[in-house]
Amino acid sequence: MQRWSKLFIPTLREAPTDAEVASHKLLLRAGYIRQLGAGIYSYLPLGQRSINKIVAIVREEMDKIGQEFLLPTLNPVELWQESGREAVMGQNLFHLKDRKGAQLVLAMTHEEVITSIARNELRSYKQLPQIWYQIQTKFRDEPRPKSGLLRVRQFIMKDAYSFDIDAAGLDESYNKHDATYRTIFTRCGLDFVAVEADSGAMGGSGSQEFMVYTDAGEDFIASSASGYAANLEKATSQLAPVEDLAPTGDGTPELVSTPGKASIADVTEFFGIQSSQDIKCVAFMGARAGHPAGEPLRPIVAFLRGDHQVNETKLTALAGTADLRPMTPEELELHIGGPAGFLGPIGIPEVMTQGSLNGLKSGKALDKLKGVLRDVPSEGLKTIVVLDLGLEGRTNLVCGANKLDYHYRNVTPGRDFTQTLIADIRNINEGELDPIGGQPLRLGKAVEVGHIFKLGYKYTESMGARVLDANGKEVMPIMGCYGIGIERILTAAIESSAAKFKGQFPDTEKAGEQYALSPTIAPYEVIVTITNIKESDLLAAGEKIAADLTAAGIDVLLDDRDERAGVKFKDAELIGVPYRINIGKKLAEGQVELVDRLQQSTTDVTVETIVTHLQSLLKASKA
Repeated sequence: MQRWSKLFIPTLREAPTDAEVASHKLLLRAGYIRQLGAGIYSYLPLGQRSINKIVAIVREEMDKIGQEFLLPTLNPVELWQESGREAVMGQNLFHLKDRKGAQLVLAMTHEEVITSIARNELRSYKQLPQIWYQIQTKFRDEPRPKSGLLRVRQFIMKDAYSFDIDAAGLDESYNKHDATYRTIFTRCGLDFVAVEADSGAMGGSGSQEFMVYTDAGEDFIASSASGYAANLEKATSQLAPVEDLAPTGDGTPELVSTPGKASIADVTEFFGIQSSQDIKCVAFMGARAGHPAGEPLRPIVAFLRGDHQVNETKLTALAGTADLRPMTPEELELHIGGPAGFLGPIGIPEVMTQGSLNGLKSGKALDKLKGVLRDVPSEGLKTIVVLDLGLEGRTNLVCGANKLDYHYRNVTPGRDFTQTLIADIRNINEGELDPIGGQPLRLGKAVEVGHIFKLGYKYTESMGARVLDANGKEVMPIMGCYGIGIERILTAAIESSAAKFKGQFPDTEKAGEQYALSPTIAPYEVIVTITNIKESDLLAAGEKIAADLTAAGIDVLLDDRDERAGVKFKDAELIGVPYRINIGKKLAEGQVELVDRLQQSTTDVTVETIVTHLQSLLKASKA
């Protein structure tokens, strides 16, 4: 039992004006955190208690499948140069020098360090599989810290790494983490969804994010009643059939004067067509991923339906680029041959076709169209033309003619122009049908709380980690990596709960200002509130009940302050404790008031049964 009167809990009546999202406001007002600098926070006692509880849950579950390490945050830069990630991470990676001038970095993840241990210590397949994890502070030079603990420069992360002899072993390690993560997030009281995701700078073949829907999120995810779920960067959908236009004339591309009709809205109005019957052009220049900054950029031109939007992450993965930027007017003329607003696929000079691509890759498989261009040198590279799947099989479409104030109609992909690749490069739309069960897709913002990757051989290959297999042959171990944002669990829990309370009190002063954490991660499971400590019978009863609850193994905060009852009630709600026992006037009848903030209910319970009653509530909640 701890006494509020003896603790440091600096609650605030109002949130600072620069706090925007609910979790940031409530964490500051409840006295969980205080800001030291941009993206840098101190954890005060309440915040640290919740963080410690989350860490304990993570550690308990991870110990069932792995072994805990503690790795150095300060890394020699050469280690990150070996893997190639120093260049990939760029300014996001903190750099510094020691007094002798040696270059160092502050690690944001520990693939390099863990792989260096593996290459020095693992010698045989008999030592595999291995799952190693740590819970430690990470650093990222975040350019735009915001949203409280959601986007920071210093954060606590559980990162784990697996080493297996083959892909089947990696699948097993990956599945262990999937099950463990679901247990961890469930124990923390999160309503989460696991979604297919893009691997990004981490690399690898498979990736899954664990997300919590909240308006404070910066990711968009799609999910449906069929159980389908994916990050917007990976999401696909079924497209409803659309009607093609009837051909005009002899059915071949017909040049039509369209003076001043540069936008899709103008074009569709001019021709009297739907935007789905128009071909949109989006043109980029991209730097080849993992290659020197001075290397020439590569031209990438995407064509998709006029009512669709290009997904740059999907396109980047296909083109093997680290980033994309729009073409300049000069580049449009050079690589496409036309001006903005009138661009189209017919007559693009020097188009790289799939046949020429196969030749450059010496007949290698296209690896399901992902990253197929990564190994193609940028010097002298022809224009990469990517056609979205939504245009496959379509006929008699309208598109730009690569000539000012002109468009073509009767354009049919595959007949009138060639492309390098046909692939899914579009963003899905709300209400489209999911690809597995045909149910409408829901789009929403979400916060990522965990991410698991099948890294493959990215690090063992670049850093020279080898073991002997059962035949005595030297092979590379295959890796996975698995992360959890500790603070993100806390913030996601607050965001979710605050949204529920806001829905219950949409038009009151309580809207957006209340939440209740799961007892597993709340700083205290129950708060015993003595409504008036000047009344000796209330004080004595509160002391005894708090002591009895503590003896029963319940985490108790006793509010013994000399404050008005209303102040105490508001403070108890502000710090997010899920259960409150009010010691007040009903004591004369042998009863106390039990407030269940998770269920938004209030019950009168006898003093004699309050401990067992609360124990049953806690058991049910944790289950």
